[in-house]
Amino acid sequence: MKHTYHVFSLPPDLVETLTPRNLIGQTSTRQPSPSPAPQIAQTGSARGCNICLAAAFFDVDEQRLHFRSDWHRYNVKIRLSGGNPVTESAFAQLVDGLEDSLSGSASSDDENSHDSDAVNALVSKIRRSSLSDSPEDNPRKAPVTAIAWFHSPPSTQIGVYRMLFPLDTPPSAHLGGRKWALFMVAGGHFAGAVVRVSRAVAEQDDVVSTKVKRKPPKPKPETEVLSHKTFHRYTTRRKQGGSQSVNDNSKGAAISAGAMLRRYGEQALRDDIRNLLQDWAEDIHECERIFIRASVSNRRTFLDYEGCIINKGDDRLRTFPFPTRRPTQSELVRCLQELTQVKVSYLTEEALRAQDEAFLASQPKPKPQPTQPVPEAPDKTKPQRLTKEEELQREKWNRLLDMISKGRLEPLKVFWDREGEGVGGVDMLIPEWTGDRRASLLQVAAQSGHEDVTRWLLYELHADPTTPVSAAWTKAEDGGNESDASDIAAPPVGSRRTAYDLAQSRAVRDVFRRCASDHPDWWDWFGVAHVPSALSKEKEEERDDKKKQRRKGLRDKMREREARERERGKGSEIDLPVVEPPQPKKEPLDGPRRLGGSSGSANAVSGLSPEMRARVEREQRARAAEARLKLLTPRTSR
Repeated sequence: MKHTYHVFSLPPDLVETLTPRNLIGQTSTRQPSPSPAPQIAQTGSARGCNICLAAAFFDVDEQRLHFRSDWHRYNVKIRLSGGNPVTESAFAQLVDGLEDSLSGSASSDDENSHDSDAVNALVSKIRRSSLSDSPEDNPRKAPVTAIAWFHSPPSTQIGVYRMLFPLDTPPSAHLGGRKWALFMVAGGHFAGAVVRVSRAVAEQDDVVSTKVKRKPPKPKPETEVLSHKTFHRYTTRRKQGGSQSVNDNSKGAAISAGAMLRRYGEQALRDDIRNLLQDWAEDIHECERIFIRASVSNRRTFLDYEGCIINKGDDRLRTFPFPTRRPTQSELVRCLQELTQVKVSYLTEEALRAQDEAFLASQPKPKPQPTQPVPEAPDKTKPQRLTKEEELQREKWNRLLDMISKGRLEPLKVFWDREGEGVGGVDMLIPEWTGDRRASLLQVAAQSGHEDVTRWLLYELHADPTTPVSAAWTKAEDGGNESDASDIAAPPVGSRRTAYDLAQSRAVRDVFRRCASDHPDWWDWFGVAHVPSALSKEKEEERDDKKKQRRKGLRDKMREREARERERGKGSEIDLPVVEPPQPKKEPLDGPRRLGGSSGSANAVSGLSPEMRARVEREQRARAAEARLKLLTPRTSR
């Protein structure tokens, strides 16, 4: 015989035998509940806890304190995870075994809103211990669905919607009965209700304490509608769907009369719903669950506005885990019945085993995942925090390198007179933190191609030209910087490059050579500094004279070549016969005439526009040139 059960009024005998439904060979074994502990003689109104091994209490206050205790919360979480509850003494031993345990239950309302760290630590420890180290030992779990199934031997299965179970917070004592709030809105239709889904504790005690001889009273229904309301507004165009606000956001605001009516209907519907929530505020605050079926735009009607009754992050918020129809009162009743009515099936263990085998056969085999060695994370050294002096020193170096690279000589002189000693002198090596591969300020000026800055560094500051370039400088990167002077030899193989080797123009290299000529005793110019030769004033004047003579010789050669070409052109000239222009034919005066006259006459272009006249003249010159070419062709072939 098929039974119908309410989710909050299951028979105690059935609840004691329920175990979570798993796959083949994975049914959770449930140990039989121990015999209840001896209780003190109590009155007929004694109360107890079915989860914490039949703990009994004298009055309601003691029962409430028990529901707030860590022992009760731990047993609730373990029971939901498929484990077995423990006694109060066993729980005390578990808490003592934790290293970072906190005190037990708290009495204030703020502390009651959160579980203590001891309970969370115990539950996490048990979950970790239940997991196997090897993946082969881990059981394959059934797919997670909206309904959680439980098995009761020998052949009874019941299903309850998962969203009815508490998530992180254990259920409190609902002495006045559990209350739910259900709201639906779609297409301008609204339906809402506040219902009681379980009877009060006092009513349940009255039923238990009723004498057998008396006629039992008529049982009250498990669910009762406390408040309900439905209304409708014109917000959606017929047979089109979608609210007017969504259409305005996507296509722009329409200006028709119907669109204005629908906008007014949306605003009126929003105001009506919020006024109703304000009237039901006290009942909503007492509800254990709040079910809302609404679209994204309609959901803002209930949440996230100034003075809202339901907060956006409320843990009580739920959605209907099944399809719903148009929001009406009858639809709310149907959804309430669907949520509270337990699904019952009667399958034997053989049928369940066959069902599980079919499910496992339909699932693809898991691919073995290759174990890859975890690469060691590189040691990330935290950047050292600079002092004010170091930051000031870095700022000076950055300004100095920037002025030299851009050739700003006057600001550079002023800066050097003020900060030169603080930097460390002209031959101070460039710090590594700058990332510059050049080693000295002279190398920066030489490679940047600033002749005046290089001259100032060499003559006035006596910069050292023998400082070698950093070893990180590669030969490929300096391939384009080789000297183009005819009298400069490449640096020997294996030697380090210097500032002279980095010079990119002849003018900068001449600065080095002049300084070597003027002050040969300052540095080893022709050895370590790689300067090929000195450039004195006499050599410079001699070089300039050679350039002038070379240019003069080139000009003379060009003149002679042009003269020879002119003489050769005169000797090859041919006396061409004078070609007399053909005499124009005289046209009869009384006959037809061509537009513009005859082609050879003086009046051939008379009466034409300037453009047509120019066109005719070009044709005449082209024909004359063709005639001359025909006369020259036979003579040149001979």
